[in-house]
Amino acid sequence: MKVILKEDVKGLGKKESMHEVSDGYARNFLLPRGLAVEASSANINVMNTKKEAEMNKKAKELQQAKDLAEKLKAITVVFKTKAGESGKLFGSITSKDVADKLLKDHKLDIDKKKINMSDALKSLGTYEAEVKLYPGVSGKLSIKVEQE
Repeated sequence: MKVILKEDVKGLGKKESMHEVSDGYARNFLLPRGLAVEASSANINVMNTKKEAEMNKKAKELQQAKDLAEKLKAITVVFKTKAGESGKLFGSITSKDVADKLLKDHKLDIDKKKINMSDALKSLGTYEAEVKLYPGVSGKLSIKVEQE
């Protein structure tokens, strides 16, 4: 009997995949527990529609991430802060500070965990940070720290 899995089943397959199983396994285990539905033509169409919608959604998210990566190339986040005579900052600038400044100045809401800086910035100068936007898509962000 052909069934379409509604949930991941260990030893059989992942959700939304179609498998050939024995009639007893399907009738006595999978169907009563709601783990699968019989692979009728209507259920196959529903499965294909869901897969197509998922693919369209992923393609749209990927395109948005690429557009955001292009935007980030042009952005320079400028911090004006107090520093000592040798150029060392009083304190440091972290990825949280960068995320807050992006939201405040450029209206870009990026999670601080996605901003990858080698270490907290502790001196004046210009730095680059990598921003992971989507699996396989990352952008470069320029950060400039100036004396107040």
